[in-house]
Amino acid sequence: MFRGSIILTIFCCLLAVSMEAVPARVMKVLPQFLDTNGVHTLSPSLYERDAYQAYLREHPDKRSGIRFEVHWRNRTGVFGKLQLRVELRGIAEANLPRRLVLERNVEPSGRYGRWTSLVLDGEEYRQFGEVTAWRVTLWEDQELLAEQKSFLW
Repeated sequence: MFRGSIILTIFCCLLAVSMEAVPARVMKVLPQFLDTNGVHTLSPSLYERDAYQAYLREHPDKRSGIRFEVHWRNRTGVFGKLQLRVELRGIAEANLPRRLVLERNVEPSGRYGRWTSLVLDGEEYRQFGEVTAWRVTLWEDQELLAEQKSFLW
């Protein structure tokens, strides 16, 4: 009896600590090419989306842009301005790689997070060229809360 109450007390303490602060996190980043009609898939099927993305990867002339779908969440108690940022590196020109930053102000996400899209398309996409690496960051004012980056970053 006494042993069970100790285990229950420890479990409740651990649960309280884990619920106290939800850390900020960039949980998932999905870079998706957009075709000339501005769509990333031909149907709602995930299999069809992946197949169409493979097709667009092989046929750059069919692309009109790239969209970054970002699943993120912020920590509790946010008091400053939240901003989601995607930094891109492209194929090098001269000695330096091309660089571009996409930014969007966002509202607090809640416990389960939020999906946000950042798009590079049109003439800006054509001028930038092929994306070789990316980094997604979540900021509160000037404080970096979370990040996720591609392998080549």
